[in-house]
Amino acid sequence: MTERQALVVRGGWDGHHPVEATDAFIPHLRANGFEVRVEEDSTKVYADTAYMAGVDLIVQCMTMTSIEKDELSGLMSAVEAGTGFAGWHGGIADSYRNSSDYLHLVGGQFACHPGKHPDERKGDETDNFVPYRVEMTAAGAEHPVTAGIGDFDLVTEQYWVLTDDYVDVLATTTQAVREWDPWNRPVTSPAVWTRQWGQGRVFVATPGHDMNVLRNPAVKTIVERGLLWAAR
Repeated sequence: MTERQALVVRGGWDGHHPVEATDAFIPHLRANGFEVRVEEDSTKVYADTAYMAGVDLIVQCMTMTSIEKDELSGLMSAVEAGTGFAGWHGGIADSYRNSSDYLHLVGGQFACHPGKHPDERKGDETDNFVPYRVEMTAAGAEHPVTAGIGDFDLVTEQYWVLTDDYVDVLATTTQAVREWDPWNRPVTSPAVWTRQWGQGRVFVATPGHDMNVLRNPAVKTIVERGLLWAAR
């Protein structure tokens, strides 16, 4: 039996621990019958049309950076032909800010993660760690990625996401109204979503800033299921 092929593309901003984070899920892929190839700090592989045609799943953890036109074209063509595309947090929802076409593929873009009250900030990443709830939608309660998990609470970055209504939202999170912020009503963003793109499936979970979050049982389960669901 031929193993399915998984491609892990990782790099970008070190604050999201792309190596450690993806390493945590590679054993899960191998245990589920995938041969795994890892590409470090580069998206050139996306332009390799012959190789990409045989990839069943792309796991991307590449925060910010940029992507060349031929690389993006290769990625999009592969997904349209049936390759799954999956990831978490900034590794997929805050990649390639130079490309609106990439945003169109993924269906949601990180806008900000509103932080603590200015008087509570220390000047490090914890300034943006706030308590919030991830709430399942009606669709999420029945979807194989999120079924049986239920609502759960985190203390980490809460992503405010710009998105469209072509995403299938499995879970949401609501940014509260706070006296020091410029918005004046609560804002609900997708926290977990899927997207059908041609013959391919896209899976995104916005929690996943660091290993503490990825080890959360609910987050870990959602990501593990999401990778398998997205795969061809």
